[in-house]
Amino acid sequence: VKLCCLLLYFLALFVLARVFEAVAWYESGFLATQLVDPVALSFRKLRTILECRGLGHSGLPEKKDVRELVEKSGDLMEGELYSALKEEEASESVSSTNFSGEMHFYELVEDTKDGIWLVQVIANDRSPLVGKVHWEKMVKKVSRFGIRTGTFNCSSDPRYCKRRGWLKSTLIMSVPQTSTSKGKVMLKEYSGRRIEVEHIFKWITAHAASRIKTIYNSEHLKEEWNRSDQYRVKIYLFANLDQPPAFFSALSVKFTGRVEFIFVNVENWDNKSYMAEIGIYKTPSYILRTPEGIYRYGNNTGEFISLRAMDSFLRSLQPEVNDLFVLSLVLVNLMAWMDLFITQGATIKRFVVLISTLGTYNSLLIISWLPVLGFLQLPYLDSFYEYSLKLFRYSNTTTLASWVRADWMFYSSHPALFLSTYLGHGLLIDYFEKKRRRNNNTDEVNANNLEWLSSLWDWYTSYLFHPIASFQHFPFDSDWDEDPDLFLERLAFPDLWLHPLIPTDYIKNLPMWRFQCLSAHSDEELLETFPDSESDSDSENKEVFSSDREVSEDDELSTFHRCSGGERRCGAEACSCAGHYCHHEPCERRAGSCSSHGSATDLEPDWSAWPSDMLHCTECVVCLENFAKGCLLMGLPCGHVFHQNCIMKWLAGGRHCCPVCRWASYKKKQPYTHPQPLSSEPPS
Repeated sequence: VKLCCLLLYFLALFVLARVFEAVAWYESGFLATQLVDPVALSFRKLRTILECRGLGHSGLPEKKDVRELVEKSGDLMEGELYSALKEEEASESVSSTNFSGEMHFYELVEDTKDGIWLVQVIANDRSPLVGKVHWEKMVKKVSRFGIRTGTFNCSSDPRYCKRRGWLKSTLIMSVPQTSTSKGKVMLKEYSGRRIEVEHIFKWITAHAASRIKTIYNSEHLKEEWNRSDQYRVKIYLFANLDQPPAFFSALSVKFTGRVEFIFVNVENWDNKSYMAEIGIYKTPSYILRTPEGIYRYGNNTGEFISLRAMDSFLRSLQPEVNDLFVLSLVLVNLMAWMDLFITQGATIKRFVVLISTLGTYNSLLIISWLPVLGFLQLPYLDSFYEYSLKLFRYSNTTTLASWVRADWMFYSSHPALFLSTYLGHGLLIDYFEKKRRRNNNTDEVNANNLEWLSSLWDWYTSYLFHPIASFQHFPFDSDWDEDPDLFLERLAFPDLWLHPLIPTDYIKNLPMWRFQCLSAHSDEELLETFPDSESDSDSENKEVFSSDREVSEDDELSTFHRCSGGERRCGAEACSCAGHYCHHEPCERRAGSCSSHGSATDLEPDWSAWPSDMLHCTECVVCLENFAKGCLLMGLPCGHVFHQNCIMKWLAGGRHCCPVCRWASYKKKQPYTHPQPLSSEPPS
């Protein structure tokens, strides 16, 4: 049910995004995929686009030069322009890390293999190289491209600074040294004299671009295009630029070992015939080369020339195991939160169920991922891994996948809209679920917090202080004569054991049989004399309340007696106590229990039909009526016998104990053995 609700929510988000596109088109007359003419844009908007793409424009004072640089870096869409302007308006402060010492620096910077760090080192008794205002601008500028920043004050660890040779304030940049995943990291120190933001940024982009393979002529391109190596996915940038944009260089670091980034500089090419042979007819172009073919990035919805758009595109084509784990974690938690709306009843109950569901789902997710990770490490699963990636590439280069990526970027940039739609969807689920349960006359819909907490406490105390009956199937063989746990429970909690919440699956295993009498009369005569011989049908109309039947321990002892040495034998062996407790009043009446239909010599109970471990008696102590011929009887583990209907009502009411001796009805007792018949001579 939760999975269906989550799928309905995703479908609603997809439809809502199409509605927003239609509204935007109706109001402004353009779509997000529509191309924008840079000539019609202002100088400020053009500069904003260049900053988002990571191209320097400090030496371009004219609007014409800025516009040409935008055109050389790639086509501009309405969606990219809107995102860039919104990002510039958002004045969010980006946090920067303050390193506490060598180990902190090593853990975050030198041990990070898939990112770029920019660290400002402040020497002892020295001022920082970049002032506070310029440093804040620098942090905000480089954070757009996933570059993390930090400050290391040598006063916190002067030995490490001395060992590193950081005797004066400087800037340190860490970049992965090799093109393999999790390779070594090299630290570069800024040696420029000018400390303006643009110059420092140009130094950063130059070092990041040096990791990208650059092609300057068609022969080199032909050799590279036809070469097959470890990289199954390659992305080419054909452009007339001095160096690739900063977002392209930052992505090459982020996807180290998964995707190879190649920059083809066509600035001084005279012969572009080979480009036409491989299907490249215009520049700039972003071409994705896979074993399945060529894909032109930028032709579908949401494929903007920006870091965020291309990052989501490449993640869907060549995901890491960590990406799949994070995706599964988000989906599982979204599905678990549906329990807050599906669960009906008290508010506290909803949150208790929600916390339980979150813990259960996340635990199961982590446990299920552990064997998957071990399974993927096996060497003979390389072909399975390749086929899985091939399936990802086929499915994520479709138009539907581009819509999904565009919607993901839209909702992730508007978290308030995402949360409000999720809450609205949950309230609709709550409304329909409440309506359905009211139609089914479910009582838990109107339960308040106190009632639910009371029921939860009853359940907790029942399972805390009582044995679980489902683990003790009756009958079972046991050598124990008495159960000490039951005695301790009764002493410590005399009321809790009278009202346990015990599963009733043991009742179907209790012995049942029909009461028969040995008689000289025929069955026809008995039926004529007693037309209603089934006394259990009359007992169904009687209401038996436990409050009228429960007696104290002193009353029970006064109404019970022990038959010693066989001095008292009930007639026709109706009651053979032989050292066991039995009820006094039925013991006096059992000799004539069948004689109510005739004389004692005419009718006599047929004890051979009784189970061997049941006590002989002719009266049900629940309804206080004698057993009639043919009535259905049921026995409890303690050996006492009752009408089947009477004892079923007793047990179904939650009183899981014998009405006579209070022995638990789900616990096996030592079988009762009938003594041998005594001689007629009186004892000496």
